[in-house]
Amino acid sequence: MPESSRDLQQRLERALLGGPRRYTRFDVADRAGVPEERSRRLWRALGFATVEDDEVVFTDADVEAMRIADGLVSSGLVAPGLEVAVTRALGQHLSRLAEWQVHMLWQLITENPELARSDRQVTRLVERLLPELERVQNYVWRRHLAAYAGRAFASPDEDLETRAQVVGFVDMVGYTRLTREVDEDVLSQVLDGFESLATEVIAEHHGRVVKMIGDEVFFVADSPADGAEIALTLAERAGEELPPVRAGLAFGRVLSRFGDVYGSVVNLAARLTSVARPGTVLVDRALAVELESLPQFEVRARRAVSVRGYSRLRPSAVRRASGEGETPRRRGRHR
Repeated sequence: MPESSRDLQQRLERALLGGPRRYTRFDVADRAGVPEERSRRLWRALGFATVEDDEVVFTDADVEAMRIADGLVSSGLVAPGLEVAVTRALGQHLSRLAEWQVHMLWQLITENPELARSDRQVTRLVERLLPELERVQNYVWRRHLAAYAGRAFASPDEDLETRAQVVGFVDMVGYTRLTREVDEDVLSQVLDGFESLATEVIAEHHGRVVKMIGDEVFFVADSPADGAEIALTLAERAGEELPPVRAGLAFGRVLSRFGDVYGSVVNLAARLTSVARPGTVLVDRALAVELESLPQFEVRARRAVSVRGYSRLRPSAVRRASGEGETPRRRGRHR
């Protein structure tokens, strides 16, 4: 590594890690009062590479973080058996956020070279932006805490881990072919447009994005009406500026664990998506029953199909009832 690059890396590390590297893994465990093997498991669960026992790579912030993690378990807030799973979930979600933020910073520097004419200027830029990013992240986290806490305490008898929800997948049709026909800039614009549209529509109708999987969004909604509205609106609005989409929805009890969702209902929704035609929304029988009583939707049974794991899957197609053809946003102006 060139001397200037190594110097810049060291400057950035000090700014981002809150100080110089001082300790080995044994030092951290000893200072935090945590068993060495446990500290090793937590480090791996966070998604960081294994380090040699004699490598001095940890800071005072690492010691404090380990001490805090131990206190959360000791207080009973985090069950001992879930400690590594909770740590793994944090590591997976925050690593993606960090990758995006570094990309954003690099793009800012390359597009505005006057902001970073020297290593010191780059470091000062990072030191100036870091507190602002932390404040924004803290704000968003607290708002989501308030939203989920409000839902939990509004229904104290409901099991938040296993409950009935609508599970949906919406994916762009012809994405594989598109990747062969357009350059990276156009493909990036398409993906950004789809992700922006999906997150906007899902939030508007009280759903939650579980994850974005390239050209596909995986979401959940508490009510059948909200789930169907999300899928129909995405199908309508995607065709205006993006490739057409197709959707599959299923309704039933799911397991929610560390932000992800599991169960047969998830598999069923994915299978329905795989057989849906462009611009259509297919639902399973359980969701069809729930939607049939709602006047804003029309539900029509389709022929049975065979997909992996289901020999005779009988989907139904959902569309807006006659006179409901406008998008929810436009119809909202006439209410």
